[in-house]
Amino acid sequence: DGDGFTCGRDAKGQYLFDLLCHHLNLLEKDYFGIRFVDPDKQRHWLEFTKSVVKQLRSQPPFTMCFRVKFYPADPAALKEEITRYLVFLQIKRDLYHGRLLCKTSDAALLAAYILQAEIGDYDPGKHPEGYSSKFQFFPKHSEKLERKIAEIHKTELSGQTPATSELNFLRKAQTLETYGVDPHPCKDVSGNAAFLAFTPFGFVVLQGNKRVHFIKWNEVTKLKFEGKTFYLYVSQKEEKKIILTYFAPTPEACKHLWKCGIENQAFYKLEKSSQVRTVSSSNLFFKGSRFRYSGRVAKEVMESSAKIKREPPEIHRAGMVPSRSCPSITHGPRLSSVPRTRRRAVHISIMEGLESLRDSAHSTPVRSSSHGDTFLPHVRSSRADSNERVTVIADEAYSPADSVLPTPVAEHSLELMLLSRQINGATCSIEEEKESEASTPTAAEMEALGGELRALCQGHGRPEEEQVNKFVLSVLRLLLVTMGLLFVLLLLLIILTESDLDIAFFRDIRQTPEFEQFHYQYFCPLRRWFACKVRSVVSLLIDT
Repeated sequence: DGDGFTCGRDAKGQYLFDLLCHHLNLLEKDYFGIRFVDPDKQRHWLEFTKSVVKQLRSQPPFTMCFRVKFYPADPAALKEEITRYLVFLQIKRDLYHGRLLCKTSDAALLAAYILQAEIGDYDPGKHPEGYSSKFQFFPKHSEKLERKIAEIHKTELSGQTPATSELNFLRKAQTLETYGVDPHPCKDVSGNAAFLAFTPFGFVVLQGNKRVHFIKWNEVTKLKFEGKTFYLYVSQKEEKKIILTYFAPTPEACKHLWKCGIENQAFYKLEKSSQVRTVSSSNLFFKGSRFRYSGRVAKEVMESSAKIKREPPEIHRAGMVPSRSCPSITHGPRLSSVPRTRRRAVHISIMEGLESLRDSAHSTPVRSSSHGDTFLPHVRSSRADSNERVTVIADEAYSPADSVLPTPVAEHSLELMLLSRQINGATCSIEEEKESEASTPTAAEMEALGGELRALCQGHGRPEEEQVNKFVLSVLRLLLVTMGLLFVLLLLLIILTESDLDIAFFRDIRQTPEFEQFHYQYFCPLRRWFACKVRSVVSLLIDT
């Protein structure tokens, strides 16, 4: 690595993303994305076709996170080990934050795979009785579960290399009902809390400890939103059509849900990226939001991965720290800082390594002060449901929001920071994470965290643009459409009356009695009057 790299203020998201993937030596990059959170605690995916700075609308600093955006349908089939390792880190993080919820027996096996991958074979000299209790794999632990984890690690996984354990972990995680779930908190029409999510296999709705809906991608015909209301149009067998309606906490959350749905449907359902179309959230042309997925689809990504021929890149794994408080983390060498320049630009200082996909909380549902706890699910007793699609996913309620942390935002900073810590497998306790929400990390604390990825944006942030009323925007769109149609009609009229184009379509129109009457009684007199006025104006200008 050099001292860093610089991307201009108008650099697109794709440029920044490509720089990160180049630093990670990652070729199968289509599964990943960059996520950030705005001051209202609303999550966003960085759009690659738009300017980075324009998407970050509030005052810096900003925290961005490298995340898995599209979970592979078969993670074990990924071509390169570096890709599998990054997906492994993401799913391990999902497990820790309660997003990958599963039954106790599955949880114990997954945790044992993590232990084997990161501390190796069981060694009585290094691993005393109760050693598994010193690691935090899930939001909540029990002694029985910890004993089960240690038993599996001791007896069943001996001899597995880190790569083998990670591969087995991915194969097991893939079979779980909540694999690939990026939960969006909502309410159904009855006011019951629910989590909506898009997976490699379709759309799911989770309530309590059950999956109450699962709809395959080929059954989803349309996604739409209006304000806080999200609509999913489903067409099933026997021409049965269903509209599922849910209510998001805020209009911004609903729009984010809609955009995620559009992207996931395009990625997993389409055969070619050339089939991607711009989608509108409304049936009216001049109303609503429009969005278009800009990447490749899953089939194209798999075909491209099969063509990769290179020596496997070296992977620097870091072992877990055997403590709930994570007292020590091995840090890589830090690169020198990037000097400021007078030119307005985004300076990104690449540090050694990348943050563990577990450490930041931006991938979990964000608890917004605007809606509070109203949209968080509560543990419920098992509910009777005759729906055949209802599936019990775990022994307890699905509640990933329990580990939510706010985004640290400094009020008076003029720097745009893209923070990222060194890849490490150390699992930190929930208590430590809660302590981190008390204050924004200082420069000294960031130094102690080791490897960082900083993006510094110089100059004062421009004031936020005033939001234009939606009704005014709709009227403006309607006027533009009307003027466009009138212009087209005028152009067609001029071609019909003034041109000598001998096309069958034009010839048939010219021969109709109605057109001849219009031409001689209205158009010709109007043309003579207009020509006379033009001559008068020209003569007046010449005389003066």
